[in-house]
Amino acid sequence: MVDVAGLSVEFGDVRAVDGLSFTLAKGAALGLVGESGSGKSTVASALLGLHRGTGARVTGTVRVAGVDVQGPDAVATGDELRRLRGGKAAMVFQDPLSSLDPYYAVGDQIAEVYRVHTRASRRAARARAVDVLDRVGIPDAARRARSRPHEFSGGMRQRALIAMALACEPDLLIADEPTTALDVTVQAQILDLLHTLRRETGMGLLLVTHDVGVAAESVDDVLVMRGGRAVERGPVAEVLGAPRDPYTRALLQAVPRVDGPSAGTPADALEDASGTGRGAVDGGIALEVRDLRRVFGRGRRAFAAVDGVSLSVRRGETLGVVGESGSGKTTLGRMLVGLLEPTSGEIRHVDADAHVNGDAHTVRPSVQMVFQDPVSSLNPRRAIGESVADPLRARGERDEKRIHARVRDLLERVGLDPGHYDRYPHEFSGGQRQRVGIARALAAEPRIIVCDEPVSALDVTTQAQVTALLAALQRELGLALVFIAHDLAVVRQVSHRVAVMRAGRIVEYGPVDEVYGAPRDPYTRQLLAAVPVLDPEVAARRRAARQELAAA
Repeated sequence: MVDVAGLSVEFGDVRAVDGLSFTLAKGAALGLVGESGSGKSTVASALLGLHRGTGARVTGTVRVAGVDVQGPDAVATGDELRRLRGGKAAMVFQDPLSSLDPYYAVGDQIAEVYRVHTRASRRAARARAVDVLDRVGIPDAARRARSRPHEFSGGMRQRALIAMALACEPDLLIADEPTTALDVTVQAQILDLLHTLRRETGMGLLLVTHDVGVAAESVDDVLVMRGGRAVERGPVAEVLGAPRDPYTRALLQAVPRVDGPSAGTPADALEDASGTGRGAVDGGIALEVRDLRRVFGRGRRAFAAVDGVSLSVRRGETLGVVGESGSGKTTLGRMLVGLLEPTSGEIRHVDADAHVNGDAHTVRPSVQMVFQDPVSSLNPRRAIGESVADPLRARGERDEKRIHARVRDLLERVGLDPGHYDRYPHEFSGGQRQRVGIARALAAEPRIIVCDEPVSALDVTTQAQVTALLAALQRELGLALVFIAHDLAVVRQVSHRVAVMRAGRIVEYGPVDEVYGAPRDPYTRQLLAAVPVLDPEVAARRRAARQELAAA
């Protein structure tokens, strides 16, 4: 199905892929695994000839489904490539929001793909769109086919992209990070769907992912990439069970696990933080929330995004907040920092001795936020040093020399080169941009930092670096952290206590070892059962159990 030999892709002076060779048999599944920047997505795009006309220099041989996409002699024409793309091989991109046209109904976009490749009538194409939407598990497919992308949840949009890819029954599906921003239960549903479709249609699968657990759940073979080269390839059980290459072993060691060690007890953190000047803490309450409620809409359209939440965070402690998308985690976080006003209830920041339902500006110096997407939370037209300096100027600092010195100190503290003060966000990697966000939060010298999905889009090694940085800063400064995430393995690794949210309410709350070790609520057990595991045999048994439960 796929035959790649000596593939190299260069963007100017950067060689993104360097002499890569691999094959994929019909009906087989191969996972391309590696850190961000390893060349995975570049390879996936090369399989469909998507680098043509971009200025990239592509050499080597690429043959897909009998079509010579790239080679020294015969190369597919534009018409042949159009028949290949969507017809014989289809691609599911990472971000469905940017891949789907916001103006047109989802069903119309799928129907258009089907008509282009099959010359079918409009009626037949609409019927096919409904059929594939139903096939990928969209409820009430005939009605939802008329919905626009913004009316779908994240998981439904990803299913719609898969439906579009399946419309013409391709022999090969290329999935580029299809579950990166999804919560664990939706991720499990998407992976189960891909497995079922492979079994029913016999199509091949090339899965691009930085999540080793996702690869273990989904593919037969794994190809580990680093710096544009293959460092290891073999059966998934062999590579993940007994990796030969040091890089593969390092990659596996960086993967957080739900059965791995936790951050310990709050007392451990307090002991680590003691005796460090400002970081010296007494373990008292830093943040207290009582019966917090936030309602959106009015009348019949009103719904409570957060409904009666009560919790507390102690100095030097990390409280993890987990739950599916739509559970109210981010709404809660935004209320904690004063970006949203509660409908009712009370938020008390003990250090600030202020209430959010008073003047929110009196609270923000004591509590800061690290946002999920550093790309959209940093101004692309301003140097990162100026963005980090904003909280200092907001507090009234006017001495530019002192501002500049403080920003350089903050950049160094989060592991960035102080000389990069004048660089812009696009010049940094994802992990580096998140470090800039942490530096900006620290500029106001907060006692509490709310982290909203700070590592959800990062590869496992960068995740480990960012979480280690947060833990080190907590020990040094005695910070209280609220860590909001859908990745239960990461939350276990960084948290002392955890709150599990569902439909705006906390369904379970306690020390992380107790909640993970002996969960009382069925919803918590469901979340833990959906977390990917590195053992393919265990993954297969869990997938079978989920399918039996769904059938029942």
